[in-house]
Parts: sequence; structure tokens; C-alpha cells
Amino acid sequence: MAEFSLPKNSQIKPGRKHTPATPPKNPRTFKIYRWSPDDDENPRVDEYVIDMDECGPMVLDALIKIKNEIDSTLTFRRSCREGICGSCAMNIDGTNTLACTKGIDEMKGDVAVYPLPHMPVVKDLVPDLKHVYAQLASIEPWLKTDTNPPNRERLQTVEDREKLDGLWECILCFCCTTSCPSYWWNSDRYLGPAVLLQSYRWLADSRDEATGERLDDLEDPFRLYRCHTIMNCTNTCPKGLNPAKAIAETKKMMVARQG
Repeated sequence: MAEFSLPKNSQIKPGRKHTPATPPKNPRTFKIYRWSPDDDENPRVDEYVIDMDECGPMVLDALIKIKNEIDSTLTFRRSCREGICGSCAMNIDGTNTLACTKGIDEMKGDVAVYPLPHMPVVKDLVPDLKHVYAQLASIEPWLKTDTNPPNRERLQTVEDREKLDGLWECILCFCCTTSCPSYWWNSDRYLGPAVLLQSYRWLADSRDEATGERLDDLEDPFRLYRCHTIMNCTNTCPKGLNPAKAIAETKKMMVARQG
């Protein structure tokens, strides 16, 4: 009989319970994933009880309160607190989203907070994004043109500009990419929803003159075509964007140029 074992440090164990000395009037328990590369221990889930009467309404408010008042070792990314930078992307209550825009009152019971799934963890709630940013760089996400001199404005009609709506708003939080089973299985070669949405943003731009070159770069069994339209990406996007549609439009461009 075949025997299988999980890799070292992959099993999550029960962690510590942090209970305030004075019972809170409006308690809420947060169960937070904890792991540090500085020791040889398995990941654990720590529990923190906080008083919601003394905390802001968003999950990020609770995390900041925990770090400032209960456990300074808790590690997570944050910046704008307005759903613009994408820094605080994490898995909250089973869904990839932004901690700064996820209301605590949107969930019932204990609040489970984990790092973005299927990504290497740097520490606690901080995922390692080096690989996805390298994939982003590979599509050359900038305007490529030779016809207009650098000191001249590149004009665009109102209609052409509207084609970019739903694309430029992406904040690269990678909630969509880390929710995609196809990316879990083929992240070494499949670009994933976020990068492909960014790719289509330039394919759809009337000012860009490298359409053929960009499509040639995507003509690969994995880079584009590993998308199986599972739709997790669109369902989880905290900005309400539709990466699956962008991928479908790219595939249509592939077919159209083949005649």
C-alpha cells in the first residue's frame, strides 16, 4: 500500500489563545494563521478576542488593533486602507479579499484570517509575490509604439478609452490569481488571471502598436490556454472586475488573427 506524508511544517496546529484580562462587552474572536521562518515550528492558528466597541469596522482595523495592543509579532502588509494599493490582500472567512474593505459585520461567528492560498509564505499573513511580479514583467505592461515622437501626446477617442474600463482599475492584489485552480496546478507556466487581465489592458489599448508581438508571446499551450473558465477569479475580485472576460477576449483576438 502506498503511503503519503505531508511536507515538513505543512500541518497547521492549534495555537495560542489571547484573552483580555477584562471581559469585553462586545467580543469577537479572530483566528489568525501564524508562521515564522525564524523557528522550526509548524504553522498554527492563534485566537484573539477583541472588543468590537473599541475597534474600527474593517478586518484591517482588527489586525492593527491586535498588533498594536495584543501581539506585536503579528505580521501583515498594509498601506492605503482604501482598497487602492492591494497590499492587504488575504483570505478572510474563506474568500480572497482586501482586509481594508472587508467589513467585520459581513461575517458571522469567528473570523478566520489566512494568507493568500497556494503561495509561499514569507511570514504570517505575508505571501511571497516575487513569482507573480516576474510573470507581470514578462508581458511588458507598458505602452509600446514607434510612430509618435516622445514629446507628442498620443490621442485616443472617447470610445477607444471606454474599452479600457474594467481593466485599468486592477490593483494587482492577486486575489484572483490565488483563487484559480488552474494557477495552483500550473503556476510555473500559466500566467494567471491578474497578469492576463493586465495583458489584455494593453491589447485593448488603441494607442499600443505591439498587438501582434503581444499575441505571439501568449501563443503557448500554458501561458494563456490553461484558463478553463472556472470563474473563481471574477467571483473573488474585490474591485468587481472580470478577469475571465479579459482572458476570453484575448482568445478571441487569437482566433481572429488566424482568419
